[in-house]
Amino acid sequence: MSQADNDRKEKKAALKELRAARKEQVKKATARVRVQKKALKAIKAQLEKGPGTVPEVAAAASMPTAEVLWYLATLKKYGEIAEAEKDGEYFRYALTEKAGDSQEESLS
Repeated sequence: MSQADNDRKEKKAALKELRAARKEQVKKATARVRVQKKALKAIKAQLEKGPGTVPEVAAAASMPTAEVLWYLATLKKYGEIAEAEKDGEYFRYALTEKAGDSQEESLS
C-alpha cells in the first residue's frame, strides 16, 4: 500500500469521526433553518397580499411580534421589503420587486 493510499484512508477516517462528533450540532442547525424558512415563507405570503404592519403580519403568521420585527428588519436590510406608508405609529412593509423576482425564480 502506498503512502497516498494511507493518507486517503486517514483522511476518510478523520472525516467519519468528525461527522459523528458533529452529528447533533448539524441536526439542530438543520432544524433551525427549517423553522426560519417556514417563518419567512409565512411572512412573505402575508406581504404578497399587500403591505402590512408588524402587528398585522405577526397576527396573520401566528408569530410573536418581536420575532416578526427581526425577520422584517433582515428582509429590509437585504432589499426584499421596503417601508411603505405609515399607519398610525407603525410603518407598513411591502415586498419589493426584487423579492417578487426571487420568489418567481424559486418556483421555476
